[in-house]
Amino acid sequence: MKIKALSRSTASQQAPGSGVVRQSRNLDPSQHPFERAREYTRALNAIKMQRMFAAPFLCQMGDGHVDGVYSMAKDPGSLERFASGSGDGMVKVWDLTTRGEVWETQAHENMVKGVCWTPDRKLLSCASDKTIKLWDPYNSSTDAPPMTSYLGTGAFNSVSHHRSDPAFAAASNMISIYDLSRPSSSPSQTMHWPTSVDTITSLAFNQTETSILGSTALDRSVILYDLRTSSPVQKMVLKLASNAIAWNPMEAFNFAVANEDHNAYIFDMRKTDRALNVLKDHVAAVMDIEFSPTGEELVTASYDKTIRLWDRARGHSRDIYHTGRMQRVFSAKFTPDNKYVLSGSDDGNVRLWRAKASDRSGIKSARQRTKLEYDQALIKRYSHMPEIRRIKRQRHLPKPVKKAGEIKREELGAIKRREENVRKHTSKANLKSRTNEREKMILAREQ
Repeated sequence: MKIKALSRSTASQQAPGSGVVRQSRNLDPSQHPFERAREYTRALNAIKMQRMFAAPFLCQMGDGHVDGVYSMAKDPGSLERFASGSGDGMVKVWDLTTRGEVWETQAHENMVKGVCWTPDRKLLSCASDKTIKLWDPYNSSTDAPPMTSYLGTGAFNSVSHHRSDPAFAAASNMISIYDLSRPSSSPSQTMHWPTSVDTITSLAFNQTETSILGSTALDRSVILYDLRTSSPVQKMVLKLASNAIAWNPMEAFNFAVANEDHNAYIFDMRKTDRALNVLKDHVAAVMDIEFSPTGEELVTASYDKTIRLWDRARGHSRDIYHTGRMQRVFSAKFTPDNKYVLSGSDDGNVRLWRAKASDRSGIKSARQRTKLEYDQALIKRYSHMPEIRRIKRQRHLPKPVKKAGEIKREELGAIKRREENVRKHTSKANLKSRTNEREKMILAREQ
């Protein structure tokens, strides 16, 4: 009897360009009875190592400012340059690669409330001294005068530039639109809500739908404007005032606001009768908020001396950053490459943090990258397990933040118990339906 045996050459079992022979593996589950147990152990070790190597704080930028840092802005044409403004009127431009300042000037006589870059890499700054000034940090010395100055009728609180047009908006008791291509220093148009004129605390141009402008004001309102019609579109009144507004760079209709009630809210401007998500973990007013360049994460700066990082779809923060010396944080930004976070606080320091605490930016071999990806896949697969979930969520908080969080939970629990007791002893005829958590903060809407 002649038997034909299967035979394959060694080259057919090798990966192209390598001399390693591919090992065959039987994927029958019955042949691997301890596979899940081994994977769970590996996932547990991976999450422990991730927390062990978590070191988010990188450095302080240069010598910082003499006064508190109340505003920051990233250069849209550069990965390494950003500007900061402080309470003593100084504006500084920093370089992330050298971690030092490359340009500074005594821009204003009072607190710098807002800075922003133009598409041609000029710098706009506004302050409480009723002026807006245009600077050229790349082509001028530190003692050079401003290129242009704009004088307003009241203190300016925020400034934002259009993505492509030579126009910018400034916030005071109304929104003023200035045209950089015109020599006149007076605004080309002004906008405000017809029934209320109150101090506007912040504003931001939508970088996708570029004619849309959002603003927050002291009368607790969040107002959206359309530059094509030079008029406000809709108004939303929340329970407390908002301090900052930020647009999602990847989803043109979504924006987030940082509120005084310790929470941040994400809204869809097409349906503002309820929030898309409520971000609640801070124990003091949220002073600033920004989306990551991918639109999937957010960073918030708070009065409780911490910054928090959030997944857009989750209601609780994935990480909290703090140091022993950091004071109240007024500004926080993602770097354009999405790898780092910048924060400016009341102690005058600009700090640089890793966006993912355990990541390292050095060059990795292919084997190292494969191992990290495998670990992340295991952590994601077993993230529902109690021990892995506990290790992943555990953070060491500053004592005042931990204590304030406990008091806040107790107070909120008491309010909920009181509401349930009232409902329990109310007749069905007079019983009101429960208000959704994502609708509680909205008091009124106008269009």
